[in-house]
Amino acid sequence: MKGLDYTALVIAIIGTLNWGLVGLFRFDLVAFLFGNLTWLSRIVYVIVGLAGLYLCTLFGRIGTSEPG
Repeated sequence: MKGLDYTALVIAIIGTLNWGLVGLFRFDLVAFLFGNLTWLSRIVYVIVGLAGLYLCTLFGRIGTSEPG
């Protein structure tokens, strides 16, 4: 499960950096790389959203995980 946690975390961090760029500079990196709401950019947005939703389950697992 750790590998999925780290992968989701990296994807979510990339998503937050993209939103930071949008907020600060009105620059959407995903749209720049993949086109403005093309099917590929929409897939990237969905993957980032799913990673964020998956990380919400982390709160329930923090107290139950064993050290190490």
